[in-house]
Amino acid sequence: MKLGKRSDFHTHTLLSDGELLLSEHVRRVEELGYKYIGITDHADISNIEYILKNIYKFIHTEGKYYDVRIIPGVELTHVPPELIDDLARIAKEKGAKVVIVHGETIVEPVKKGTNYNSVNSKYVDILAHPGLITEEEVMMAKENNVFLELSARKGHCLTNGHVAKLAIKHGVKLLVNSDAHSPEDFITQDFAFKIALAAGLTQEEAYEVVEKNPLLLKEKIDKR
Repeated sequence: MKLGKRSDFHTHTLLSDGELLLSEHVRRVEELGYKYIGITDHADISNIEYILKNIYKFIHTEGKYYDVRIIPGVELTHVPPELIDDLARIAKEKGAKVVIVHGETIVEPVKKGTNYNSVNSKYVDILAHPGLITEEEVMMAKENNVFLELSARKGHCLTNGHVAKLAIKHGVKLLVNSDAHSPEDFITQDFAFKIALAAGLTQEEAYEVVEKNPLLLKEKIDKR
């Protein structure tokens, strides 16, 4: 199977806990041949506006000089589950093209209810590393067109197999994202394909996840 350019919708810069300025961040993925890069720094009510204001400042001033499309967004992280829908709405109103929620990974103390409230929000696009997500929550993700993430990040990736199994069973769209915080976290399209295979997907399913599903999310974004 011939793989195309890489699209990653979940990465972090110095606007939160990443290691790189936006300029170096984007230049590095450009060199790797990326087509789309989502900059989705960790956010809560204190910094949503700050993150998006600065991503847009970068896009408007420097973005045209790179051969990669920058997708501005946020990752709502460890916020009270009851506030997820409101905060996701605020992020969209402030210009976020993609809203991710930091799911109930088994390696961090994410509050129970985060997955449930994320897949029930019309403003959430991706539930990242959702850990031991329930079958009911996966079915809700399907109903509300929320993508689930297979993570390349250490620790978060431990439940990829569980997520993939339920997503395939219920027809939920999956994405392979890097959750990159540093230069060595960026992955190639070939490696993303291997991550999908390692989660238990067939070659055809893995190809759909890394090649077709990013385009479906991009179509969703462009309709806004």
